[in-house]
Amino acid sequence: QVQLVESGGGLVQAGGSLRLSCAASGSIFSINRMGWYRQNPGKQREMVAVIISGGSTNYADSVKGRFTISRENAKNTVYLQMNSLKPEDTAVYYCNGLVYKTAFSAVEVWGQGTLVTVSS
Repeated sequence: QVQLVESGGGLVQAGGSLRLSCAASGSIFSINRMGWYRQNPGKQREMVAVIISGGSTNYADSVKGRFTISRENAKNTVYLQMNSLKPEDTAVYYCNGLVYKTAFSAVEVWGQGTLVTVSS
């Protein structure tokens, strides 16, 4: 079994910062892609930021220049540094990973989500 456990959510004022962490554990051979997604009630889950094993990143236009994704491969952990937060960043943030349990077998795994609330 592979699990992703997020931490770091909470309540912050507009303009403030938060750092989310997501640690993968279990039967892991390697992790190709890790990322952060967010969702509000009644809306589709949207990609926030993704990082692949080589270090390439991709961001949603709405967070470019404010959010930074990074990872520590040795710890199977991905981070999301969120600066200049806006009320519209309020959402449940989910960690996602494409995890190889063997060299030939991969599963997509989601974390349980962590709530980020930005007050105006």
